[in-house]
Amino acid sequence: MVVASSNPHNKEIQIRKRIASIFNKREEDFPCLRDYNDYLEEVEDMIFKLIDGIDVQAIEEKIKKYQEENAVQIMMNQAKKAQDLDNALKASKAHPIQTDADGVSGQNSQTGFAVQGQYAPTLAGGQQRQTGMAPQPLPLAGGHSMQDYAVEDEEMMRLRAERGGRAGGWSIELSRKRALEEAFASIWV
Repeated sequence: MVVASSNPHNKEIQIRKRIASIFNKREEDFPCLRDYNDYLEEVEDMIFKLIDGIDVQAIEEKIKKYQEENAVQIMMNQAKKAQDLDNALKASKAHPIQTDADGVSGQNSQTGFAVQGQYAPTLAGGQQRQTGMAPQPLPLAGGHSMQDYAVEDEEMMRLRAERGGRAGGWSIELSRKRALEEAFASIWV
């Protein structure tokens, strides 16, 4: 099958979808991880060659042969995938919409759009992966607040400004030295 498209990204997407629907084995279909990784590498090599138009006829023959030899397994894996997607959809509909900390339900805190029906795959051990905004830290009681700074006297403000400047690499001596250099440099011109 040759895909003719003016957009190379569309061509790649179409090829990847077609190959993924045929070469759809999972990790549990292999005796070890090494065999599974070799299988994935072989599939990626075929996709790469199809996209770049390298030895297309031979690869198409290989795909056709694989499809004929593994038709039953391909159908079973497609059915498993459909069942997994159906279970994920049911699971996402069974859980209520999570709310952000500000109490606005069903809206993303950054965009304001509804996030209803998000798919959250499970983690190892069947534990549900959380979606939505993570818990945010709360300020500790008794900590410094902005109200404490309003009560400061002028001496404390001067010390704070001096320490802040020093932390940034600035000092009063530096500004004096620069002023003198600029003054004397303008005299000699």
